[in-house]
Amino acid sequence: MIHHYETAKYQRTRHLKVKRPAETTTLRLFLDEADRDQTVLGYGGAFTEAAAITFASMSEAHQRTFLEAYFNPLTGLGYTLGRVAIHSCDFALGHYTYIDEGDTTLESFSIERDTRYVLPMIRSAEAEAGRTIDLLASPWSPPAWMKTNKQMAQGGKLLKSYYDLWARYFIKFIEAYTKAGLSIFAVTVQNEPAAVQVWDSCEYTAEEEKHFVKEHLGPMLHASPYRDVKLLIWDHNRDLMVERARAILSDPEAAQYVWGTAFHWYVSEDFEQVGTVHKEFPDKGLLFTEGCIEGGPQPGVFENGERYARNMIGDFSNGCQGYLDWNLILNSQGGPNHVGNYCDAPMLYDAAADTLTINTTYHAIQHFSAHVKPGAIRIASKLEHPDIGHVAFKNPDGSIALIIQNESEADVGIRIETPTGPHDVTCVRRSISTFVLRGDAL
Repeated sequence: MIHHYETAKYQRTRHLKVKRPAETTTLRLFLDEADRDQTVLGYGGAFTEAAAITFASMSEAHQRTFLEAYFNPLTGLGYTLGRVAIHSCDFALGHYTYIDEGDTTLESFSIERDTRYVLPMIRSAEAEAGRTIDLLASPWSPPAWMKTNKQMAQGGKLLKSYYDLWARYFIKFIEAYTKAGLSIFAVTVQNEPAAVQVWDSCEYTAEEEKHFVKEHLGPMLHASPYRDVKLLIWDHNRDLMVERARAILSDPEAAQYVWGTAFHWYVSEDFEQVGTVHKEFPDKGLLFTEGCIEGGPQPGVFENGERYARNMIGDFSNGCQGYLDWNLILNSQGGPNHVGNYCDAPMLYDAAADTLTINTTYHAIQHFSAHVKPGAIRIASKLEHPDIGHVAFKNPDGSIALIIQNESEADVGIRIETPTGPHDVTCVRRSISTFVLRGDAL
């Protein structure tokens, strides 16, 4: 028996049971369990201050809906990962750091601000998930006085005289979150190091990032009690990720400290860039760490869900090991955001109307996270068609999850060829489908 989960533009989301033989097919998709690649780490979203304040403003009933939808391992997305900012980002209520101005001893270091909203939200998520949420932490900017431009916004660079102090700041952050009972499983060197933003930002050239990793953060992390925390480079768009990965990972002294490369989806859908890094550095990890629909809320737009699915298929097909969405939830304006950089999110809460909206982007993620479990291994799926995207995985329980996206305006019949025989299925026009094959279907 094959279970078919479908989200389509022209009809409601459905759970179907596929029987064979079905209708006439025109395409053949081959699954090859022997051709295996990366292992899936898991899925998650960002616990920004904006998301946490929005969550705190919700009624208890809506909070329960939110938590179950994202973190319940049986009925929700089953998120096991999360992302947090190392002090402020654009989706905060303003610039802030964890230390006093000019404190080169870090004696004033405190995450007290995070304990107001961010940490309680994470703990609520963990209670729903029934497990620890593994957090990836990223800085948007060092404190202003550590930078060349003396401000947290508008780019600027970390002054070389503060490289060691900033590396110690990372360790203090990990220590503080660990003492608070939370799990930092990874850090990135810098969020979007090639961007000068009107919000919190800091620039690193490839050589600067390599030097910081090789001479400061890498050795310090390795010598600390947190040596198992993974260190990721880049944390920016796909279009330049090959150049950055080559510059750092080709240096053995730097590469020894780096688990892998983090990347975002803005600017480009050139998934081959992900694949190139995977082929050239197969012993290093790849993690998608941010993507969202920009420009404010867009509830009900099916094309946004299609974009999520297309990107997830493209990235996982090229060696990506996990997926971290941006804000878990935002308000009806697409914020709060201290510089007006409003965005969409899979869930939106309107406090005035007390309504919670679940977007099509949520359902797109669900096609992966609900059926492709942490520990799943990607297997080969072979089908050439300009409008059909696909990727397949073998789960730890032995089931196979095959995601197929039909972006054409025509229904498409597909024969899925498995080692034990074919299964004829239909992917209706403009749809995202997950086929879960168990038992005799294999």
